[in-house]
Amino acid sequence: MKSKAMSTNEVRSNDATSDASVARVDMKFEIVVIPVSDVDRAKEFYARLGWRLDAEYDSGKDFRVIQFTPPGSGCSVIFGKNVTAAAPGSVQGLYLIVSDIEVARKELLGRGAVISEVFHDAAGVYAGTDEPYLFGRLRVSGPDPDHRSYRSFASFRDPDGNGWLFQEVTTRLPGRIDPATTTFASANDLASALRRAEAAHGQHEKRTGQRDANWPDWYAAYMVAEQAGKELPQ
Repeated sequence: MKSKAMSTNEVRSNDATSDASVARVDMKFEIVVIPVSDVDRAKEFYARLGWRLDAEYDSGKDFRVIQFTPPGSGCSVIFGKNVTAAAPGSVQGLYLIVSDIEVARKELLGRGAVISEVFHDAAGVYAGTDEPYLFGRLRVSGPDPDHRSYRSFASFRDPDGNGWLFQEVTTRLPGRIDPATTTFASANDLASALRRAEAAHGQHEKRTGQRDANWPDWYAAYMVAEQAGKELPQ
């Protein structure tokens, strides 16, 4: 008797992990391997960016591995000798999420990096001749005019041509984070969130025409709602 081939949907439905009674296993994305041609040159470049050197191992023969982590990131990059078969410079579209793209760009410039001007997409026009990025291939100079989250970018490359982009995210879309928690990757991110809450609270006091003595609770509600992508307090 011939066995019947299962469809993709059948495989999924029979997967034990789809059973609600089975505990979910967290899958934390922590490593990206990037291909480089000159390990020492790449090490100097990423160190100059101010990234944390986590590990370096050299067998002294045919294997070497180096790991760096960007500030506030839960994901690291690894490069070295015989750690990937990919062509040097072939990795593109590596996104670094920042809460203030102008500040992030100025910091890299101060560290000697070559980075593009801040740019945004051309109102949903996805064609063009520019270098591809998340919203297409047509870049418009300057940050998003409405300062929308996810819409402002800046790009740079490492010495081999591996492509990085800053993307400014200030408010996450609904469902992108755990609504029961509010976390910040760094003191800088927390300070930026406090500044946004302060500015919004100033407008709140103007509308009410009086000082809000309960501003800590208002700040907290604003920052939690902002991270969860919910309606912000007025």
